[in-house]
Amino acid sequence: MADISAIVAGPDAEDLAGELESHDVAVSHIDGAVTGGTLDDAGIDDAALFVLTDLTEATGIAVAKERNPDVRAIVYATETLPEFAKGQTDLAVDPDLLSAAVVADELVADA
Repeated sequence: MADISAIVAGPDAEDLAGELESHDVAVSHIDGAVTGGTLDDAGIDDAALFVLTDLTEATGIAVAKERNPDVRAIVYATETLPEFAKGQTDLAVDPDLLSAAVVADELVADA
């Protein structure tokens, strides 16, 4: 399997990061504001996945795509994705509908 890296931004109550790590995905975390600087520090240049769990930081999707146009932007949250972010989001999943284990399996299979 190719080396895959991911950034998880926001709280991770369902432990999607842990599920990704169980598939040998290298995961970095952003716990605060999603900015160009925090994305750079987390390794956005090499990331295959950008997972956002805090939709108050939805503008981070555009910043992540600007820094790395090839990154897949995943929203894993129960809240509704703001309209302005929908066009740049590759996948939006409600944790109440799919478990972190299922989502991680699918993300790794598609990488």
